[in-house]
Amino acid sequence: MTQQMAAEALKAKLKEGRKDRLHTFMMADDQIRGAFLTATRVVKDMREAHGLGVLETLVLGHAYMGTLLSTACVKGDARMALSIDCSGPIKGLSVEASSFGEVRGYLKQNPIPVTEPLEDFNLSPYFGAGFLTLTRRIENAREPYSGKIILQHGNIAQDIAQYFLESEQIPTAITLSITFDKQGEVRGAAGLFLQALPGANDRVLAEIETAVTTLPSIGDWAGEDTPMETRIQPAFAAMAPRILASKRAAFYCPCNQEKISAMLHTLPVEDLKDMATNGPFPVSVTCHNCNTHYHFSQEALERLYQNRTE
Repeated sequence: MTQQMAAEALKAKLKEGRKDRLHTFMMADDQIRGAFLTATRVVKDMREAHGLGVLETLVLGHAYMGTLLSTACVKGDARMALSIDCSGPIKGLSVEASSFGEVRGYLKQNPIPVTEPLEDFNLSPYFGAGFLTLTRRIENAREPYSGKIILQHGNIAQDIAQYFLESEQIPTAITLSITFDKQGEVRGAAGLFLQALPGANDRVLAEIETAVTTLPSIGDWAGEDTPMETRIQPAFAAMAPRILASKRAAFYCPCNQEKISAMLHTLPVEDLKDMATNGPFPVSVTCHNCNTHYHFSQEALERLYQNRTE
């Protein structure tokens, strides 16, 4: 790739990244809380970082978007963490999103072992039996709040909605969509999150259900140039949606060499000594959340060991 081509590719990537946003809104006389997420660049960056195939992109991409949408329920500096442990080929995943729109996370099995090509987007057989845990970490709170449910659907959107219904008694609807072109490249990624607030009447809930079930593919929407906020108004026109806020969404991990070094410094002394003595060098440490590789020379590891024993 020439320097000019690389510059053009970077320019296109940055332009696409600016379209990734999380819009929060209220509607139906403030009986319904909602969020609409455009995450095409998020999913593409996630796929590139972790080296994912179509199936893996679909599974982890849904988890990224579902966790980002769940941050619509928190205020201030907060984080939502989604964890799934299951018996199917997926085995599980771990994703964390901040209230600032940053998300990271990984699959416990990559690639996901399959015996036959993916024929449709029904992921239930790949999950099997298992548990979903959602953890809310709020700034200045003494402890995080965590809840766990049994996987009932093998569908991340439906199982997160089930979590809110069971653990917080809040009726919730979530739609997640990732579309691919004929070459298997991500074309668009988007998600919709709706919650009925206390006092919402049955008529409004019925209208919401009808509106959601008649929506076209929101992943296709995200693959177009039309701003997503302009899609919300006509889709729910009868309920007069009111946009409250809009923030960027991005695949981002705050790891760095210093943080990984500090993590190594906490290892048992004997483990650190063995690593500094026997290598193999350079020792490579990978951040699970973003798949970034950090390398440590024998000299660097010897310094860490000496600092521990002083």
